[in-house]
Amino acid sequence: MNLLKEIWIVFNEMAPYLLLGIFFVAILDLFVSKKLILKQISRNNISSIIKTALFGVPLPLCSCGVIPTSVYLEKNGASKPSVVSFLISTPQTGIDSIIATYGLLGPIFAFFRPVAAFVMGIIGGIVTLFVQKNEGRKTPIFPNFNPIEIDSNEKGKKILPRVTKSFRYAFFDFIDDISTQFVIGLIIAGAISYFVPEDFFSSVFRGNEILAIFSVVIFSIPMYVCATASIPIALTLMMKGFSPAVAYVFLVTGPVTNAASLSILSKVLGKKLLAVYVVVVVTLSIIFGQILNWIFWTLEIDPHSQMNHLSMHSHGAESTFFGTIPTYILLILILVSLIRKLNSRRKGWKMRNTLNKTAGIYKVEGMTCNHCVMNVEKSLRAVEGVTYVEVNLSGGLVKIEGNYKLEDVRKAIESIGYKFIGE
Repeated sequence: MNLLKEIWIVFNEMAPYLLLGIFFVAILDLFVSKKLILKQISRNNISSIIKTALFGVPLPLCSCGVIPTSVYLEKNGASKPSVVSFLISTPQTGIDSIIATYGLLGPIFAFFRPVAAFVMGIIGGIVTLFVQKNEGRKTPIFPNFNPIEIDSNEKGKKILPRVTKSFRYAFFDFIDDISTQFVIGLIIAGAISYFVPEDFFSSVFRGNEILAIFSVVIFSIPMYVCATASIPIALTLMMKGFSPAVAYVFLVTGPVTNAASLSILSKVLGKKLLAVYVVVVVTLSIIFGQILNWIFWTLEIDPHSQMNHLSMHSHGAESTFFGTIPTYILLILILVSLIRKLNSRRKGWKMRNTLNKTAGIYKVEGMTCNHCVMNVEKSLRAVEGVTYVEVNLSGGLVKIEGNYKLEDVRKAIESIGYKFIGE
């Protein structure tokens, strides 16, 4: 019960800020055109890299959602330096995680995190620009298909349907993308808070911050966690005696790298640029972590004084335990999301049973979120002869109808970074 109480308290503290952030996700989705972004990042120069980082920082793309989006950008003409800039700057932050960071870690962290993501994105893009061979603009694999293009029927829609669509994305699709990771992050945070002793850093690492940082890097690089879900874990790390630098390194390397995304990126960027990408992320996260430490030291500010009232050891406060209205609203949204995903998994099991019996149902590996679903659907609809596409994320399956060639289907799926298994 004490462990559950620790989890509930962190959840209660995050809820109002996360709900506000999700609201702004809807606003951002409503007014920011992805077609405009693609036009700005297609050139192989520093200006394009800077614009990419600027666009990437506020976008509410989770760590898994940024991968398929980056693949599509690259396949439709975006330069690789711009793609790397997008990959570094976007998953670190988002309007939702910036607000949640302010709520739990305080204003210095909330300001520093997006600024550092912006600078890191630019540096990563510039390094890639010098490393890679000078490449021209690519021709889209499917000339008649632009995945970033807003559908023609969307342009003529009135404002109310567009608003409904954006809020549905934010409070349904976006929450589906982060709900599982968010719950796992809360559990990890609660477990660290409950099981790890207060003097853990001094006793295990003996005050050796470099050793602590590299331990966090090794732990977080393969880990699958989004920018929002990483916040409660970073919070509990600092509560156990770790410096802001250690927490910041986790906030960067956790969302920006994970085992599943790296395997896809190796096909898109190539092994050489993938190595550059990982080295840049790790190196810059350590450097900016030390800069963050220096900021707190120079301003003579105790980092714990910025960390809401959780840092004041008010875990036993009854008012915190019982929660607020935003807490219960977010709890309902998360529970509904998990139920929705469970139903999708059951549907995937049924589809899997017909995998080798019914023509048109195929296995696809590498899909991790709703952005993957959207990208696979749009890619397959561009295949000649395809009349219907249904993607089941939980089962990793696609159902296709029409008079199409299986080889075209395979190329469409593998060209965007996923693995086509077939019937």
